[in-house]
This record gives sequence, C-alpha cells and structure tokens, in this order.
Amino acid sequence: MWVLMYVFSYSVNPAATDDRAEWRPVPNVVFQEFSNEERCMSAKSKLEASLKEAGDKLRSGLEDLKRAGAADPAQIIIAYSVECLPK
Repeated sequence: MWVLMYVFSYSVNPAATDDRAEWRPVPNVVFQEFSNEERCMSAKSKLEASLKEAGDKLRSGLEDLKRAGAADPAQIIIAYSVECLPK
C-alpha cells in the first residue's frame, strides 16, 4: 500500500496587508491511499502539474493587478509538496 501526501500552502508578506490573519493561512494537507507505487506516482505527476498550473494562473492574475497598481506578486508565497510514501 502506498500513500500520496500533498501539502499546499501560501502566505502573504506582512507588508502587503494590515490584517494579521491574512499573513499565514494554515496549510492544507491531504492523504490518498493507492494499491501500488505506480498508481501513486502517476497521481503525483498529475497533481504536481495541476498545482504548477494553478500557481502560474494565480501569478498571472497578480501580474495584471500589479499593472493596475493594486498588488505585487512578490508579496505572495505559494508552496506545495507532493510525495508518494510506502505505508
């Protein structure tokens, strides 16, 4: 049995907002069991591609806001980790 674990988190630079609750949202951690390593690695690959695409879209949207003078993408930190581990 294999377990796919992924963590997704983001944080906002304190200079970007006065609301301290917005600075460091709690990371999301998800676990999914797979019957073999191959299936786990396949899911990992798809998930990593999806998370990268989502991050790229978020950064693109923030770039649009930066051009409008409303935000700076450097103020947002996006992080994720995806691992397949034997159970």
